[in-house]
Amino acid sequence: MTKIIVGMADLKVERAPAMLTTLGLGSCVGIALYDPASKVAGLAHIMLPDSTKMQNNQNLAKFADTAMVKMIQDMAAKGANKTRLRAKIAGGAQMFAFNSKNDDMRIGDRNVEATLRLLKQYSIPLVAYEVGANYGRTVELYADDGRFLIKTIGHGNREL
Repeated sequence: MTKIIVGMADLKVERAPAMLTTLGLGSCVGIALYDPASKVAGLAHIMLPDSTKMQNNQNLAKFADTAMVKMIQDMAAKGANKTRLRAKIAGGAQMFAFNSKNDDMRIGDRNVEATLRLLKQYSIPLVAYEVGANYGRTVELYADDGRFLIKTIGHGNREL
């Protein structure tokens, strides 16, 4: 099985047999899309919710809104059908405590909210998730069967 590393502000799409992994999801969100019929899997490690709020937004994988579009397109190019896609997400932690009520400091929450809004917009069902809290996560997405493994330090491992 081929192991493919998805960096921060990155996305990859692959067919089975492959495992896509991304490390160190804190406030970032790992968005996993999977088509069970074609066995095409996509994983994005998004950092921010909205590309329209930033001037330097050329990296499509950095933002939830642009990463979702690119990943769906890349998956279709490898044989996935948008109507069969299923999503699993992880991350969106609040890694640091802030006394401020400033919405800009809620990056993890905002990333999760944007991801959920986009999944709804594109009619992609969210079948599993582990978000929030105050700890980081590493995820693995298996293209052969859509398994989504979440690894943490001090909080155990879970398969979604």
